[in-house]
Amino acid sequence: MTNNMVNAKHDTASYENCSHKREIFNIEVLYEAFQKAKVGSEWKPQVQKFEMNLLTELSKLQKELVNRTFKFSPTNEFILKERGKTRLISGDCIRDRVVKRALCDEILIPSIRKYLIHDNGASLKGKGIGFTRNRIETHLNKYYLKGKSNEGYILLGDYTKYFDNIQHKLLIDMFKSIIDNDLAIWLLEKVLDQAKIDVSYMDDTEFTDCLDTIFNSLDYDKTDKSLLTGEKYMGKHMNIGDQVAQIAGIFYPHRLDNYIKIVEGVKYYGRYMDDFYIVHNDKKQLQELGRRIGVEAVKNGITLHPNKTMICKLSEHWRYLQIQYVLTDTGRIIKKIHPKRLTAMRKKLKKLVKKLSEVDFMDYYNSWFKNHYKIMSKQQKENMNILFKKLKEEYYV
Repeated sequence: MTNNMVNAKHDTASYENCSHKREIFNIEVLYEAFQKAKVGSEWKPQVQKFEMNLLTELSKLQKELVNRTFKFSPTNEFILKERGKTRLISGDCIRDRVVKRALCDEILIPSIRKYLIHDNGASLKGKGIGFTRNRIETHLNKYYLKGKSNEGYILLGDYTKYFDNIQHKLLIDMFKSIIDNDLAIWLLEKVLDQAKIDVSYMDDTEFTDCLDTIFNSLDYDKTDKSLLTGEKYMGKHMNIGDQVAQIAGIFYPHRLDNYIKIVEGVKYYGRYMDDFYIVHNDKKQLQELGRRIGVEAVKNGITLHPNKTMICKLSEHWRYLQIQYVLTDTGRIIKKIHPKRLTAMRKKLKKLVKKLSEVDFMDYYNSWFKNHYKIMSKQQKENMNILFKKLKEEYYV
């Protein structure tokens, strides 16, 4: 591994986007936050009721935030199976979503941007899964052009139960070091208090060691609720589905990202939430680098998944973010979609066609097809279009 330092490109934003000109309790901020928070849930009774009394509701929120009397409501939890993973998701009421949206848009996102490496592809404005896929292709192209060879390796890494194991003290200390806004920190602390886990069932030894052991919210959900007496709480875990958790997930490993990019001098590195990759020509050096990253990760409250962190040859089939890649000896990048993703999409279309209007159903499918047609074979495209046409004819006559 080269010892040369590299310039880690950071995201930049305009003065208007990065300066904290408005307070979270500003009525315009809360109004804009509501307009964004209601998207996709306008049909819900609680959202409609909130909007019917919008000025009154926003005034109440403003007063509660100014007086620091605002309290988050209990979340609604449900199981979601997506992309081959089963997750426990928490949903907030519309009041809570408005406040969290205002907190994220006005304070958190502008504050963290300059600390994120360019190749952190998580979903801020201008980023996303498409950005990350473009970056990995860019890195593969640059790697090939440098040596005119596809001989090399890629380290594929994954963080173990990432959101379940975000440590609250580490996270709040990170935010306090970059945010000078008392109300924002107060709200962040309340968000973390809402996310803490009742571990009263643990004995004293287990409780002492709980921050250093892997927590799994799916297993926890099966715990006998009579054992959760409120005597002991673990300061670890973020609620998936919570916008603050999503921003925390983007920011939490930023020190590890900068360690890899700057201290280790890695050029061909990228991350999307809890998945990352590193391209290198030497397998032994990549193995040693992976070991050092694992040590550094633990210092930052992160654990690498032992079964999902692996080294693959660039010239053989390997998968990242549900796409199968191969770098050929001519420098061509061959991409294929995971067959299970197509099966899941077919099932989803059969369910959605019964719930969506024809326009919404067409928009949904066309958007998905546009994002995936380049990585599907001719036969896969035809099969998906045949199903789409059949469903349209059956339900929208």
